[in-house]
Parts: sequence; C-alpha cells; structure tokens
Amino acid sequence: MNETKKLTITDTFGGPKRKGERTRERILEIASKSILEKGFGATSIEEIICEAGLTKSGFFYHFRDKNELARALLQRYIEQDDEILDQVFDRARELVDDPLQQLLAALKMLAEVLEDLPNGHPGCIVAVYCYQERLFDKEVRDLNRDAVLAWRIRFCAILEDIATRYQTAESVDLEQVADMISTVLEGGIVMSKALNEPRKLADQVMLLRSFIKLLFTPRSN
Repeated sequence: MNETKKLTITDTFGGPKRKGERTRERILEIASKSILEKGFGATSIEEIICEAGLTKSGFFYHFRDKNELARALLQRYIEQDDEILDQVFDRARELVDDPLQQLLAALKMLAEVLEDLPNGHPGCIVAVYCYQERLFDKEVRDLNRDAVLAWRIRFCAILEDIATRYQTAESVDLEQVADMISTVLEGGIVMSKALNEPRKLADQVMLLRSFIKLLFTPRSN
C-alpha cells in the first residue's frame, strides 16, 4: 500500500477570489460563526453588517433577505462537507482497491483532518437549522432535508459496494448503517462542543471505523 499523504482542511478550499466574491464570503463567514455560537434567530443582519464593515446596501447587494442568507450558508456548508468527503474518499481509492479498506482508510484520514482543527469542528449548520426550522422558508427546510438524504445515499452506496465482497457479522439494514455514520459524525460535533473536548469528534470517527471493521467479514467462496 502506498504511504498516505495526510489530508488537511487547507487542501479542500482555496483559489483566488474577486473582490465581490471575497465580500460575500466574508459575510457568510461572519454569519456562520455567529449562528453556530448563538443561533439563527439571535443573529441580526445589523450585527453582520457592522462586523463586516459594510453598508446596508452592500449587504443587500449580496443577499435579498435573511432567508436568502440562510440558503447560501447551508449550501456553502453542504459544499464544504462534500468537498472534504470527496477528497478523503478519492484519496482512499487511490491507495487501495478493496471497498472495505477504502472506507476504513477514508475514516482514518477524516479523523486526522478533524484532529488537526485547532479548536475542534466549528459546528453543524444542518443541525442548527433542524432545531430552528420554523424560522426558515420551505426552500431552506427542503435543502436541509436533501442534505441529510444525500449523506444517506453517499454512505449507502459505499456500504452496498462493500457488501458485494463482504457479508455482515449480523443481519443489518445497510441504509440504517449509512444513517448511523451520519449520526456519529453529527453527534460527535455536538458532543465535542458540549464537553469542550475538540478531540472527541475524531475519537468517535475512529470508534466508528472499528465498528465497521468488525461488522464486515469476507464472503465464503
């Protein structure tokens, strides 16, 4: 097996941005930080404008209203998550051909990425929106639901690929296992924040990896 190059968060995002794109990204960054700290309802457009050093017209040039800001924040979070997952799984596929070993390698790399975050994972926009869904329009709620379903589809496809070569030690619904992977990731974020233990999420990912390793055994010829 080739030696694994350690994946870092800085590998996933980048590229030069134009001034308008930089301003929009700064608004999203400020809003995301505030929402993860105190919730969507308690975050005002006025405080975002003040911290970003913008005029009201400068803010509304980028976002028509708070719901449009909410959609953009959620889409940004989904895209960033997808990019990280794409990178760790693409790297794993480069290293090994076996689908189970690919998942195990990807989870190990993901744990390393999370462990490298100096203050732990900043939080989950999807979870925040679930808790406060009455604040959002249908488009935002549907986008949030679609994000969760997309994770189910992603992980279920990986598990079904593994099941072509391996059997499970116990009878399980692979879709439920796929949901469990998402649950561990999202729950690990909440636990690490609640306990103020930044390493907790990476530890949970490694425990998930151990469970997956024990769940599958090679099929008998």
